[in-house]
Amino acid sequence: MTNLAFSLIVFSSVMHALWNLLVKRSYHKTVFIWWMFVSSGLMFSLLLLFLNQPIPVPDRQVLLMALGGGSCFALYHLLTGRSYSSGDISLTYPLCQTSMLYVPLWGMIIMGERFTFYGGSGIFLVALGAYSVQLQKFTLDELLRPFRNLGDSSVRFALAAGFVYSFGVMFDKAGVMQYSPLHFTWLMVFFMFTLMSINIMRSRYNGRIIEEWRTNWKLILISGPILMASFIAFRYALKMAPVGYAVPARQVSILFGVLLGMIFLKESFGRIRLASAIVILIGAFLIKMG
Repeated sequence: MTNLAFSLIVFSSVMHALWNLLVKRSYHKTVFIWWMFVSSGLMFSLLLLFLNQPIPVPDRQVLLMALGGGSCFALYHLLTGRSYSSGDISLTYPLCQTSMLYVPLWGMIIMGERFTFYGGSGIFLVALGAYSVQLQKFTLDELLRPFRNLGDSSVRFALAAGFVYSFGVMFDKAGVMQYSPLHFTWLMVFFMFTLMSINIMRSRYNGRIIEEWRTNWKLILISGPILMASFIAFRYALKMAPVGYAVPARQVSILFGVLLGMIFLKESFGRIRLASAIVILIGAFLIKMG
């Protein structure tokens, strides 16, 4: 992986951790995420107008890739939210990260990617660190605990989220290889926003949209450029790097997320989190070498 691609992934990871921190500080999480897309979408559109460059006309295949990616990521957010709301996060969070097991496989099958020993070792370490970061004990019994609860609906939602996300990234990769990453990101954000808007129009969200704006309008405005920067940087990196490397390497956002949680939310930095963060960091550098 080139230095530029790796740097873009790290930058995207920092931005990803930041907008997740803002979501944690919000009141109605789903509504806040919708407002975040409103903010980023408006700023994104203004950016394209400011650049004053002709927008290449997307063909049917590009539109399908953007729609496919946007649909998968919107569904991922919905499934993740369902798993977190109905289950223990130490049980569901690791399973939501299982996309990293699928993405390298899809990369080899669909994209014909091949990985070096260092790169493959890095993917394994990042997946291990991401999976273990929310576990209560670092034992074999604890590592297998999530898979012993397959009858739990929250576990099934979490596994589905990881599986769906892996396909979204493949749509993403195919799209940026055929179309400008900047404009493809805008298309995908548009589709994600549309699908989220359909979901948020349900009666259960009546009154919450205005309430969230009144409560957290400053956070919403701040979140726009952060989300936009995270999305754009990652898709430029995705164009330059194998998808099987890019997705695991982006998990360094977990390290930044833990640090930000410590600083701003006063969350504890236990031994398991520290060990997992170190494993992820080592894995990311091995991917860089690969």
